[in-house]
Amino acid sequence: RLFVGNLSFETDGAALESYFSKWGPVVDCFLPQDRDKGGSRGFGFVTFRDAGDARAAVAEADGAELDGRTVRVNEAEHKGGPGGGMPRGG
Repeated sequence: RLFVGNLSFETDGAALESYFSKWGPVVDCFLPQDRDKGGSRGFGFVTFRDAGDARAAVAEADGAELDGRTVRVNEAEHKGGPGGGMPRGG
């Protein structure tokens, strides 16, 4: 799963998938929405079927221009683990 940052607020999931599919089959694109404004938050996630395709996309797309913006592309960090979040008191 790749993190794609500094996206244009005009970039939608279809455009993101179309752009990244040149490196291989994309199985998922996710653009979090701003709860208050309802639009894109300026970043998203792309999941490739093959890890090699994802590595190629990072190497070639990081620093590239998409919809007029220079995007940042890297492997997404995994947040937390099983039962993540704050420890519960007891």
